[in-house]
Amino acid sequence: MSDHLFNALFLCTGNSARSILAEAILNRVGQGRFRAFSAGSQPKGEVHPFAIQLLESLEFDTSFARSKGWEEFAAPGAPEMNFVFTVCDDAANESCPVWPGQPMTAHWGVPDPAAAEGTDAEKHLAFAETYRMLKSRIDIFTSLPMASLDRLALQRRLNEIGQNLPKTG
Repeated sequence: MSDHLFNALFLCTGNSARSILAEAILNRVGQGRFRAFSAGSQPKGEVHPFAIQLLESLEFDTSFARSKGWEEFAAPGAPEMNFVFTVCDDAANESCPVWPGQPMTAHWGVPDPAAAEGTDAEKHLAFAETYRMLKSRIDIFTSLPMASLDRLALQRRLNEIGQNLPKTG
């Protein structure tokens, strides 16, 4: 993989929480090296307010955040993806569109904070925990030496990140 701007798409079913958080994180952490997008197989049509609140509390600009379908990124003229990550088990088990350019794919499933029950404080905690898990994975991903890894080695690393078993070296 050459040293250029890589496009990454985070997929979930509703595109209201996990994929939105991942998009925001990668666009901040990978600034200048990565450009992130998010989408859903069955978009809810709005971003979960707790996701927006969390991002704003961490000083993210949330103007990018909108719930959209993945067909937007499979259409002619869409940005060509280098990486496609599913962040929920439902999206990982669905038939995804064929992505132009044969991007590398991996499943990085995390619990759905939008499904959390309990008090608002407990729900906010679920969003914070999901953010922490995604940030940890994205930090590892962005530290990979893209230029020196062949496609097979990079695919192995992407899968390890999703299994929470990243190897060093």
